[in-house]
Amino acid sequence: MTTEKNPAAPAKKAAAKRAPNPAFMKTLTPSAELAAVIGSTPVARTEVVKQLWVYIKAHNLQDEKNKRNVNADAKLRPIFGKDQVTMFEIAGLIGKHLS
Repeated sequence: MTTEKNPAAPAKKAAAKRAPNPAFMKTLTPSAELAAVIGSTPVARTEVVKQLWVYIKAHNLQDEKNKRNVNADAKLRPIFGKDQVTMFEIAGLIGKHLS
C-alpha cells in the first residue's frame, strides 16, 4: 500500500493576521462600582479585563489552591456578585458594568 500526496489538493495559504473585532475595541464607560477598581475613563472591553487582572495580582486575590479562581475583596464583590469567581466568568460579569 503506497501513500502519495494528492496532487489535486489546493495549496495552503499563508496564515493572515486576524483583525480584532471592532466591538471589543469600542470604548465603554464603566459603572461606579467598576470605576472604583479601574478608574472612570472610558476604555475598551479588552483593556478592562487587563486592568482587572492588574488589580487582582496587585492585591493577591488569586486563590492559593486554585489559581484559576479569584477571591473578591470589598471593591470586587459588587462587580462579581459573589465571593469567588473563576477567571472564565470575569469577562461575562463585567458586561453589566459597561455602557
